Amino acid sequence: MEDLQVILKRNKYKKIKFKISKTHHLLIKAIINGVKGNFILDTGASNSCIALESITLFNLNTSKSKTKAAGAGGRGMKTLVSNHNTISLGSWKTEGFSLVVFDLSHVNDALLEHKAKSVHGIIGADILQSGKAIIDYYNHCFYLKTSLGLLT
Repeated sequence: MEDLQVILKRNKYKKIKFKISKTHHLLIKAIINGVKGNFILDTGASNSCIALESITLFNLNTSKSKTKAAGAGGRGMKTLVSNHNTISLGSWKTEGFSLVVFDLSHVNDALLEHKAKSVHGIIGADILQSGKAIIDYYNHCFYLKTSLGLLT
């Protein structure tokens, strides 16, 4: 039987490693607009998002949004939107991506309470779906497909 990694590489998938935190979250490094940050990989998050306090760090241009955020830590939270961003996860890259920006202090407070590192944001299902993600929990990695509209 052929190795999964070989098959995925042949089909233009890029391998991205993750670590598992003390809180059992999947942690990844991402580069947003040329700046490296720490993120949770969250299949349950509909959108990728950045913490309000990281707007300047990631050079985000934001505008008001009518969308309210909801998650494990709360609901009805006001959001901003940032369009036209470049996102790199390992060697996978996309441009023109929109990110939701809102207060993630409840997430980071919970992480710090468990002596885990804080994060700059969350990589969600929007990226996972656009990259036709395949998650390999056993080997602590996931794969995103490079296709039209996505850069290698």
